[in-house]
Amino acid sequence: MPDTILVTGFLRLDPSHRDAAVSAATTLMAACRAEDGVERYDYSADLEDTGVIYINEQYRDQAAMDAHMASPALATFMAEAGGFGISEVSLTKWDGATASKLM
Repeated sequence: MPDTILVTGFLRLDPSHRDAAVSAATTLMAACRAEDGVERYDYSADLEDTGVIYINEQYRDQAAMDAHMASPALATFMAEAGGFGISEVSLTKWDGATASKLM
């Protein structure tokens, strides 16, 4: 049985590039949400710290994540991200996550 993969983390970028980063992330989210096996794909800007964007991804399994990592949409975003003044990236992959509803 395939295991759900979660990826959580954040990007720290130059706040003067926030609007460009949000625009690029919005385009990326739309493309990635249409990929087979992508169950959740969200980037969100911190409401207080204008230099932080959070990442929350969920994949059906490792194969879906691998396909996403090779996607043209991600390659385009990565190329654009080079201009955002990124100073820190922190991503954690969670293998075999089991969900249980809290509310």
